[in-house]
Amino acid sequence: MESIFFYRDPDAAGTGSGPLQGLNMAIQPNVLVKGWPTDAGSNALANFTALDDAAVIGRLREAGALLCGSTRMSEFGFSLDGSRAGEALKENAADAEMVLDLMGESRLAAARAGVCGFKPSYGMVSSIGLVGLIPSMECWGLLCRDPGRIREILGTIAGPDPLDFSLSDEPAPDFSARAIEPGKTRIGIIPEAVSGLPGDCKNAFEAAVDEFKQAGFSVREFSLPDMGLFPLVHNIVGSVEASSCAGRYDSVRYGRRVPGAKNWNEMFLRSRGAAFGTLVKSYLFQGAYFQFERFEAYEDACRIRTRLIADMQKLSGQADFFIFPAAAAGNSDPGDFLGDIYEQFAATLFANVTGQPALYLPPASGTSASGFQLTGPRFSDARVLALGEHLVNLRQGGNG
Repeated sequence: MESIFFYRDPDAAGTGSGPLQGLNMAIQPNVLVKGWPTDAGSNALANFTALDDAAVIGRLREAGALLCGSTRMSEFGFSLDGSRAGEALKENAADAEMVLDLMGESRLAAARAGVCGFKPSYGMVSSIGLVGLIPSMECWGLLCRDPGRIREILGTIAGPDPLDFSLSDEPAPDFSARAIEPGKTRIGIIPEAVSGLPGDCKNAFEAAVDEFKQAGFSVREFSLPDMGLFPLVHNIVGSVEASSCAGRYDSVRYGRRVPGAKNWNEMFLRSRGAAFGTLVKSYLFQGAYFQFERFEAYEDACRIRTRLIADMQKLSGQADFFIFPAAAAGNSDPGDFLGDIYEQFAATLFANVTGQPALYLPPASGTSASGFQLTGPRFSDARVLALGEHLVNLRQGGNG
């Protein structure tokens, strides 16, 4: 059987003595680690070796984390096709893993492995040294068994980076432990996010909601009629960004060059054809179509995205947190087509479109409930993780 790891470096280690000392951290080969192979799961970067460390890697090292290796990933992190994300935790080969989240990959990988998965707010963590595909929607996701440990890792890697202009200039938020008071905390449910679930999945989600009610939280429904537009917006905007982003792999500046071409144009076409897999190619073709043939559809999608972000912000003023289902289809075969992929990630896409944080929590053992996502306003990461810690402590017999 193929190894979980794409690359392992027995000499890799943390250099600091900070809060992550002794933590075995797995990464993916789309984050630069000096001297490590970094192909991002694509032929376009085959045999590329990183020349320097990404910003997050430097911070992990300084905090004492041990980089135990890079795990096999899907091409450029798009979907979980061919990805082994989460398996290092499942097999106790790592304590935590950093997984690129473009559509919800970190959360569905966590669901497959039965661990916690967290997507930070967009603009919370530096993307310098990241080989990405959808710049306005992607960010580092974290997998770990304990949301408290995720909080410690995020507290280490979050914060300003003068080289990353997408980040806020504000100091990193406070990620110290904080208390949750159920009686003063309102949990929201968006019925449009639940209505399309199959009957057994809907029942399992309702059982998960009962966990909040039994813990003393106030639970209310808040309607978002346009909830169904998130997949369409992500599909159009994401594919256009990907098509533009992948233009760098032209075999001139970046990417492998196929030998035997008779002229520059043939070299470009043949090299591009060999650079990408079928799934990513179809995504890039779609993006080029909207970019050059139906640009007005892309503009409409951007306008709808702005409206969806505003609608979610408005709802966030009426509840402290929201609970969402977490795509029970995460363990099934996603199929070979873009439509299948978007169906698999239908429940997780919203957080990438809006830039909100989202925490996946597995179900409590011995219950009929399903795993679920918790979210809050953008940059409420510490509070979302605190709620996750509260629930985990309650499950373990603590007082939260």
